[in-house]
Amino acid sequence: MKKFLSGCVLGLFFLCVSQTAFAHFGMVIPSDSMVMQRDNRDVGVTLSFSHPFEMIGMELVKPEAFGVIANGKKQDLLGKLRKTRVMDHTAWTTDYKIKRPGVYAFYMEPKPYWEPAEDCFIVHYTKTVVTAFGDDEGWDEEIGLKTEIVPLSKPFGLYAGNVFQGIVKMDGKPIPFAEVEVEYYNEDKKVAAPTDYMITQTIKADKNGVFTYAVPKAGWWGFAALNTSDEKMEIKGEKKDVELGAVIWVKFHDWKKK
Repeated sequence: MKKFLSGCVLGLFFLCVSQTAFAHFGMVIPSDSMVMQRDNRDVGVTLSFSHPFEMIGMELVKPEAFGVIANGKKQDLLGKLRKTRVMDHTAWTTDYKIKRPGVYAFYMEPKPYWEPAEDCFIVHYTKTVVTAFGDDEGWDEEIGLKTEIVPLSKPFGLYAGNVFQGIVKMDGKPIPFAEVEVEYYNEDKKVAAPTDYMITQTIKADKNGVFTYAVPKAGWWGFAALNTSDEKMEIKGEKKDVELGAVIWVKFHDWKKK
């Protein structure tokens, strides 16, 4: 009996660790987050869905919406997407030509993803910000997504070690004490977490919906604020919860030596 109970406890432990480790992230990753005068003005933007630290991909069907907001104008880019592969799964990509100075906010609204392991649907409203030719006005403006992280730190031009702050919002209103998952895009697979608990780090926003995180390493970092929708979706005649994620991807940099 003791062995049986020990086995159950051990199994539950590994289940909890597994659930902690395998965080989902919608991903919108540009080839360049800061376009300077001498840089290539064609920015590649890739959309995917994954566990970014472990580099485990999932299928991403063509999104419900994809576009960019720049200089006060919203442009639909859904028709520009081409199918590609990321982490051996279906993803989407496009090339966007930067023509003038400004801040370019790329965003994706995916179709709902059914996750049997969590018994819920997942919809991650995902964005990233690219700045061009020295113009950084409007980096903190809201896109107007169902749920969104509005940056309080510039989401570009950041060093590893800087803190990143944002406000978690739903329907334009701050969400007190929202839970935010943070994960590193382990693109070259050169880093490993000491334990499964450190693959995804979890923080909570304060009563005003503001969260703060100090990034320890250069590279792309994803911040995903997760909440449950008031509405449910149906599968096989059963109504299921819908996880709404507000996701932002931010690039951090090392110092350059002379």
